[in-house]
Amino acid sequence: MRFRFILLALAALLGACHDEKGPVPVQYGREVCTMCGMIISDPHYAAEIRGGPKNQIVKFDDIGDAIQWLDKKSHWSPEDPREFWVMNSQDGVHWLDARAAFYIPGESPMDYGWAAVPERAEGAADFAAMRAKVLERGVTSQCTPGGAHP
Repeated sequence: MRFRFILLALAALLGACHDEKGPVPVQYGREVCTMCGMIISDPHYAAEIRGGPKNQIVKFDDIGDAIQWLDKKSHWSPEDPREFWVMNSQDGVHWLDARAAFYIPGESPMDYGWAAVPERAEGAADFAAMRAKVLERGVTSQCTPGGAHP
């Protein structure tokens, strides 16, 4: 029992380190999107950003929410995040560097209409083009619980 306590304490200390890198697991169906507060339930569209002065992780249910949060809600500049990850929509398992991924139009949880893929596909946009379209569209009505426009 004492050994288990020591392991848990060590894990908590390691979790508080600011030098961590890479995405962290999402507890689907339990964690909420930083932008809209809705449950992150579909692993095919999840996104994470690591940055800020404490190297913190923020999680999203849609790449569009991540883009909008950086632009409208965050005190971080768009260049500030050290890491920006998006889930590979083809498998819902592997994280992709959001800035290097490609985005195909279609459905997404918050109706921004972009799904990340690892390689260029017909009709796919790069990060800059997808970001511009998300910002041009603005926050979707599905971004807030209950569908109320913010």
